[in-house]
Amino acid sequence: MQAAAALLLLLLASHSALAQTIPAEFIDAATVVDGLVVDMRYFSADNFVGKRIDGYEAPRCLLTRSAAAALAAVQRDLPRRGLGLKVYDCYRPTRAVAHFVRWARDLADMARKPDYYPDIDKRHLFRLGYIAERSGHSRGSTVDITLVRRGGGGSDPEMGTRFDFFSPKSWPADNSVGETAQRNRALLADAMTRAGFRPYDHEWWHFTLRHEPFPASYFDFPVR
Repeated sequence: MQAAAALLLLLLASHSALAQTIPAEFIDAATVVDGLVVDMRYFSADNFVGKRIDGYEAPRCLLTRSAAAALAAVQRDLPRRGLGLKVYDCYRPTRAVAHFVRWARDLADMARKPDYYPDIDKRHLFRLGYIAERSGHSRGSTVDITLVRRGGGGSDPEMGTRFDFFSPKSWPADNSVGETAQRNRALLADAMTRAGFRPYDHEWWHFTLRHEPFPASYFDFPVR
């Protein structure tokens, strides 16, 4: 019995070690996307939870090689407009998703409600699709992204809402945010779509590579 228990612990430890190994297909996107601005919100407390999220041990944008290459193509397309890209999130470990789920179920924690979901009852975050128990980010080919002004040419483009704002105002098709924001959202979506990404109809910042290499795999190695 003791030998069987020891073997089970060894197998679990081996599985954990394998789960934390970064696959060779993943790279730091900043190494191939020239001038990429990296603002990893879940590495900091500047997010809807209000603290660093489990699994984020470094402010790095990890992506599959194909997603990073496609993002590099977008970045090369934008300088003629004086613009560039800034990422808020890239690969997301499944433990981070679990952290979001725990937060969403803790109805006593409303600290960031005024900033991120002022008009949404926290009890409805799952039903409305703002929080889910699985995320495409964990497959390594999804990015949360926005536009920035390059070369110190003024303020960054207006996108209508902040990142991770839980509201219909964040939907790309929303027309209540003003014409300037609508144009900027369309510009970002057009550039990303041409490079092979598909948009998400509830978040203007969210894009997934159409031909992602791991369409059914959800990884849990930490971002480090």
